[in-house]
Amino acid sequence: MSSLYEQLGGNEAVDAAVDIFYRKVLADDRVSEFFDDTDMEGQAAKQKAFLTMAFGGPHNYTGHDMREGHKRLVEQGLNDTHVDVIIELLGASLQELNVPGELIAQVAAVAEAARNDVLNR
Repeated sequence: MSSLYEQLGGNEAVDAAVDIFYRKVLADDRVSEFFDDTDMEGQAAKQKAFLTMAFGGPHNYTGHDMREGHKRLVEQGLNDTHVDVIIELLGASLQELNVPGELIAQVAAVAEAARNDVLNR
């Protein structure tokens, strides 16, 4: 069986999804504040590499693990509600790309599996 990465459409699909996702994140007052001082080009590149790896594609991610990478955000108040919004926006980004619901559910499950690490608990 092919990986989730391949089922989604590979590199082009991940790139498109991340670009749409961050447009949505930056426009959403519920989470945009966490990205105020962020180099969004660098952030998008890290996210693309991470999601590629997390979805079973090539492993080129060299960033921090989820706990270390989000530690500063947790100190700024990142909580479950914010993670819910991120998962919602990721799903909406995939819907915009006409990704089938069952694949969006798999992506949400991958994101959900990282929740406790992202929130450092």
